[in-house]
Amino acid sequence: MNAHFPHASRLIYGCMGLGGGWNNAPVTKADVTQARSIIDAVLELNINVFDHADIYTFGKAETAFGEALKQAPKLKDKMLIQSKCAIRFEDELGPKRYDFSANHLHTSVEGILSRLGIEQLDILLLHRPDPLMELEEVAGTLLLLQQQGKIKHVGVSNMHGHQINYLQSALSTPIVANQLEMSLGFRDWLEDGITSNSAANRNMGYAPGTLEYCMMNNVQLQAWGSLAQGKYTGAKTETSADAATADLVAQLASEYQTTPEAIVLAWLMRHPANIAPVLGSTNIERIKSSQKAMDVHLSREHWYKLFEVARGQEMP
Repeated sequence: MNAHFPHASRLIYGCMGLGGGWNNAPVTKADVTQARSIIDAVLELNINVFDHADIYTFGKAETAFGEALKQAPKLKDKMLIQSKCAIRFEDELGPKRYDFSANHLHTSVEGILSRLGIEQLDILLLHRPDPLMELEEVAGTLLLLQQQGKIKHVGVSNMHGHQINYLQSALSTPIVANQLEMSLGFRDWLEDGITSNSAANRNMGYAPGTLEYCMMNNVQLQAWGSLAQGKYTGAKTETSADAATADLVAQLASEYQTTPEAIVLAWLMRHPANIAPVLGSTNIERIKSSQKAMDVHLSREHWYKLFEVARGQEMP
């Protein structure tokens, strides 16, 4: 549960796969029908948080979602909708870049609201840190968007604890969420803690203290890539550790009488940080398989066994 949203579901539906693909083809009726069927199925599973970004399928994910909402406007009352902005793809003005400028944030939010057909975002997340961020400009822009009623809360994505703390220093509104890659397959957020004071920590890409900062400051950790691209639940494995982990996941799914997807997500959710996995699949059966994680509580021993097998070696 998000402390700021007591009625939010623990699982989040990630809408990156909606809209018909990463191309310039227009949104079709079939794309809208797909979005509507997924919305209905996800709400039926008691998942009510929907995650967007202005870049997902070049804006078409939000457009298809918005068109689906027009068919049944009352569905909006059952949802929490968040979106992300600040990534700009290469264009006639320059290369791929991140943009926290006041003008871009305002323009992005207007576009998001228009495509989704709504008046307010529950959370606006800044998609990736902009090295050229002007702190007071960003803080002032976010507060103005909030005062205008266009966004309810502020969040971030792919930021470490020091960056969040710095941004928070200029904001009078709390940063409520941080979306990071976290999964049984991407474990740097855990390795940082257990390999501290050892040579194994030297090449760690994860900024120390991020997990603890978020836990101490009620910043919800949202996990993108939470199913590790399916490499433990049916996708082709690349290493012997991956294959062994997939075997163990299947074994535990049988033991807990659930699905492999549920085991992979339950491992993430067993951590006391109250991590909220983002589900990105457009396969309704896979979404249903993932939702079963809500009913699984892994033992400490099984959690550590999965960790050990996935990392390919015992604890230090």
